Amino acid sequence: MKRVARGLFVLCVLLLPIVAGAQGQAWIAQAAAVRAGAPAPGPNDTQLARTVAARLHAVPGFGAVTVTSAAGVVRLEGSVSDSTDRAHAEQIAVQQPGVGAVDDRLQIPGGVVTRLHLALSQVYGKLIGLVARLPLLLVAVIIVLLSWWVGRTISRRIHLSRFSAHNPYIDSLVARLVNWLVLLLGILIALDLLDATAIVGALLGSAGVVGLAIGFAFRDIAENYVAGILLSLRRGFSPGDHILVDRYEGKVVALTSRSTILMTFDGVQVAVPNAIVFKSVVTNYTQNPTRRFEFTMVIDVAESIREAQEAALAQLSQVDGVLADPAPSWLVDGYMAGGIQLKFQAWVNQRESDHRKVRSEAIRAVKLAFEKAEIDGPRPVQYMLTAPLPPSMARRFGMELPTPEPTEPEGCGDTSVNHDIDAQVVEQRAVHDSENLI
Repeated sequence: MKRVARGLFVLCVLLLPIVAGAQGQAWIAQAAAVRAGAPAPGPNDTQLARTVAARLHAVPGFGAVTVTSAAGVVRLEGSVSDSTDRAHAEQIAVQQPGVGAVDDRLQIPGGVVTRLHLALSQVYGKLIGLVARLPLLLVAVIIVLLSWWVGRTISRRIHLSRFSAHNPYIDSLVARLVNWLVLLLGILIALDLLDATAIVGALLGSAGVVGLAIGFAFRDIAENYVAGILLSLRRGFSPGDHILVDRYEGKVVALTSRSTILMTFDGVQVAVPNAIVFKSVVTNYTQNPTRRFEFTMVIDVAESIREAQEAALAQLSQVDGVLADPAPSWLVDGYMAGGIQLKFQAWVNQRESDHRKVRSEAIRAVKLAFEKAEIDGPRPVQYMLTAPLPPSMARRFGMELPTPEPTEPEGCGDTSVNHDIDAQVVEQRAVHDSENLI
């Protein structure tokens, strides 16, 4: 019995490999039958694989990825740099419409040499693509340069149009705007030619956010720029006008994109921000050529107001620069214990005479008229006379005295327009000519 058992055991040992081999062959045959029964890739799978491959190859680092598809299952093969790229590639494939599942068989190189070889291969592919696109790149550059030239040509023709005579700043603004718009159109065409529309979309999408950030960061600059445009449209003053803004007074040199440049009558250049000019009350002394001036004279309470008025107005009408229409006028401005305050008013044409010089000459002429008419100023101090009486009092008492010589000369002084700072204004206007907006 023991021999029979041993023989059966040896027989089983010998038959076991044969049975196992036969079973393995059956499994292989079954797998082959299953594979043979699997559906072959159809036209939809081929198009799906091409679409997914195109999306992957458009991303840097995925140029070595191979895509196949069968029955809606996309298989990714090849190598990527790290696990992040692997997950990214799988996400791109999943997001494609028509993909039912993703068979991710991407490999991640382990060694430094392998990674370096992969990176160099990607760089090489990019360089090959760049060389292949050089003709398109050259055409794109030519389109941009041509659009820049066309924009400048159109802007120069606008500069010679009727806008220049009415508003030089609007002329300059329109010219710059047209130039930049034509250049931007050329850049967009060039990017579309290079199939870089994604860059255009990204730029347009981020323009709002970037504009908002720039607006907050450069709020004052933007406010002054917009105020400069509005000031130019409103045209409240012109170069050379005498204006008063806030507490700054002088002649206008230029209106730039950020500030209004004034030259004070002391020869000091002042740059007033356009926002302040736009918000402030601007007094333009040059806009209206006819301007009134006034001054005050005080006479003694014992003097005749009518006599003083007639003498002053007669003398005022003879001053060079004082207009006959409107005629000089006067009024009693106050009655005090020390004297009577008389205010005289007259008009001057600022384009023919200097306002301040005419006023100064008018004061001198009225003083001379009062001296001739022996109209004294206030005498608030009482004197005890221990010497000969003053001429005015001596005449009142009937004393004969020689007529005193007048202290003021006859005739009028200089009333011409003041050109003291005109040369400096012209010089500064030349400095700011390239940025002058008016």
